[in-house]
Amino acid sequence: MTDHHKEDHHHDHDGIFGPRTELYFSLLCGLFLLTGFLLKIFGSDTQSVWVYLVPFLIAYGFGGYYITIEAFGKIKKGEFEIDFLMIAAAIGAAYIGSWAEGALLLFLFSLGHALENYAMDKAKKSIEALGDLTPKTALIKRDGKIEEVGVEDLKINDVIVIKPNSKIAADGVIIKGSSAIDQAPITGESMPIDKIAISSTDNLPNFNDIDSSHVVFTGTINGDGSIEVLVLKLSKDSTVARLIKMVSEVETQKSPTQRMTKKFEERYVPIVILVVFALCFAYLVVDESFDDSLYRAITVLVAASPCALAISTPSAVLSGIARAAQKGVLIKGGKALEDLGSIQTIAFDKTGTLTEGKPKLTNMIPHDNYSEEDLARLVLEVESLSNHPLARAIAKDVQTKYGMQHENLASNVNAIQGKGISATYQDKTVFIGNEKLMTDEGMTIASELRSKMEGLLREGHTAMLVAHNDMVIGLVSVMDVPRKTAVETLKRLRAIGIKRMIMLTGDHQNVGDAIAKQIGLTEARGNLLPEDKVEAVKKLMERDGKIAMVGDGVNDAPAMAFSTVSVAMGAAGSDVALETADVALMSDKIEMLPFAIGLSRASKRIITQNIWISMGVVALLVPATIFGLTGIGLAVVFHEGSTLVVVLNALRLLAYNEK
Repeated sequence: MTDHHKEDHHHDHDGIFGPRTELYFSLLCGLFLLTGFLLKIFGSDTQSVWVYLVPFLIAYGFGGYYITIEAFGKIKKGEFEIDFLMIAAAIGAAYIGSWAEGALLLFLFSLGHALENYAMDKAKKSIEALGDLTPKTALIKRDGKIEEVGVEDLKINDVIVIKPNSKIAADGVIIKGSSAIDQAPITGESMPIDKIAISSTDNLPNFNDIDSSHVVFTGTINGDGSIEVLVLKLSKDSTVARLIKMVSEVETQKSPTQRMTKKFEERYVPIVILVVFALCFAYLVVDESFDDSLYRAITVLVAASPCALAISTPSAVLSGIARAAQKGVLIKGGKALEDLGSIQTIAFDKTGTLTEGKPKLTNMIPHDNYSEEDLARLVLEVESLSNHPLARAIAKDVQTKYGMQHENLASNVNAIQGKGISATYQDKTVFIGNEKLMTDEGMTIASELRSKMEGLLREGHTAMLVAHNDMVIGLVSVMDVPRKTAVETLKRLRAIGIKRMIMLTGDHQNVGDAIAKQIGLTEARGNLLPEDKVEAVKKLMERDGKIAMVGDGVNDAPAMAFSTVSVAMGAAGSDVALETADVALMSDKIEMLPFAIGLSRASKRIITQNIWISMGVVALLVPATIFGLTGIGLAVVFHEGSTLVVVLNALRLLAYNEK
């Protein structure tokens, strides 16, 4: 029942009743136990002993079958563990004539065992269900014809057709059509995401760097539109395949508590065997018969077996990991699960984590007798001609905010290195750029415009002056705006007891402070290069002991590697983030963080409760049985009862929801 029965337990899990044979054997054991018990109580004095012994023997057979297989497997390796103690106790009980108690012991022990395996399997199944996400075939478009092929035969750069409401068969980029796609199976996002075709497939960037509005993942579900997808990853490298591989590796990583209880068991089980052996000879010292001594020794053996302890951590860890996986959060092993629950300081990367990662138009301030509409029109016409990401962002936002389309009214756009751009608009020269550009061109900047600009820069905006016909006519500002959900998420984190939230950013300290104030962070550290982030994390760890680092896992990988727990956002599709992070939020949603932390705290609580329950029962029962205060029947009920309580307590995690 300890953690290495994981690998040697699946040998013949599909017994005669299929995968649940162990559970049915256990229930049959209970049925025959009850039959024998009733026959013994209500039978006549003249009946043969065999009338109730036969049902008890059959109960022994069903109850002891799986435990014996397992114990023998371990004894061969020279390990004497809990299964061995249980068989010894059952044989001893039979020897002293306590058939009913022995059968009860085997019934409850095998039930606990079967339930544990059921819980583990359920947890594994909900994880393996990820594997069933991948469709088996895909519709491929070759020479204008559509044919169906097995997913494993798809090659990179094949074009597949995805019909409405069907599963997507490969990671790739949409090249035709648009649709709303349900990404919940991979990222846990509840709402479908609108996706559109990419404008051109010439020199495509890296898969991770393609805008997420064009990218689709294996196993996500297409909405009502028909789309064509260019395959960019083979099925074995798809996000789903990697997820499954990681989760199966996850199970082998023991949590600190699991390691501790394992060490304890390794020392404790031999002591129990020695004490029980010694108690068999108590009749030499105390005035009692050998049978009395043997009875007490066997009762102590039942009471002292650390079954509940062995199962308390692994069942909770697996249930926690499985629950997280259902919500699109990949927690890599018990250590990450336990560490995340004990964190009180979180460091966030700024760009793309707390902010959208895309600049947005924040102000359009006209000056002199220019109207806002006129200024917006000029800015749209000029910026539409530039390929600069900032110019593209401004043009896009002007179109949506002012409901304008650009009409090709500007021409001759030129970039002026480090200062801005110039262009021709209505036959006059336009300049858009920084203060230096204006003064170099011999223009004066009105003091009210200058003070507005300085105010915006202090708040972290990027501000640009606009000049037309040798006059400064206004001011445009953009900013990487905080995610809409950031404020609410940080509030929830504070509510669950996260004391310090720090932002690490490569941006100017002003920008950091402005955003920190806007969204409610405790501090911001600006002007940091990736290696400075590592230093910052080390300093925070010296100060606060444990620290979680949240980032997108690509440029923050070094800093994340140094933190106690690293959390990567938007890990679907990003190999680096999946590999390096301890916890991966598959969606790009920071609001999953409080759920993950809340879940690990609940797991920690349940592990602690389980250890107290299991140790408490042993601590009470062992002295009671040594001094003969409790019979074997009561010892069995209490001892095995605690194992069932522990398993059921751990299963509560599968239903965990954030408060």
